[in-house]
Amino acid sequence: MKVTSKVIKYGDHVDTDVIIPARYLNTADPAELAAHCMEDLDTDFKKKAETASIVVAGRNFGCGSSREHAPVAIKASGIQLVIADSFARIFYRNSIDIGLPIVECPAAAAAIGDGDEVEADLDQGIITDLTTGEKFETVPFPAFIEEIIACGGIGEFVRSKIGGKKA
Repeated sequence: MKVTSKVIKYGDHVDTDVIIPARYLNTADPAELAAHCMEDLDTDFKKKAETASIVVAGRNFGCGSSREHAPVAIKASGIQLVIADSFARIFYRNSIDIGLPIVECPAAAAAIGDGDEVEADLDQGIITDLTTGEKFETVPFPAFIEEIIACGGIGEFVRSKIGGKKA
């Protein structure tokens, strides 16, 4: 899987309460969640996400509550990849479960700037900042996680394994 896009950059400790504020947790509609994604942190996020589909952040991205709404809001906003120094563990799991690729790469997270053009080859584990020419290595996903992401999330992955139809 390759993702090439401009970057939206954030700092450390971006928590689930700013990814999707609690006042919007009365819905599970991805489009409605996307409409409010990051609004308390970055009022221009929706506009930025029209031309950028990679988020790069610092340490502990997705900390806070364990709400699945947060990665759903990010993915529904058109973000195809999140690269961070580190992730809160439950956010990491929730992201994979809904088919949102996320990659821990401290060197890339530190060096890539807001608005940079980045190519991430997740199969090879290479992130290239096309703006600066810098390359960063990361660990490719294990095959089963690649398959979960390719299916669009754990639900579709399981359905594909048991031959079931989408509910």
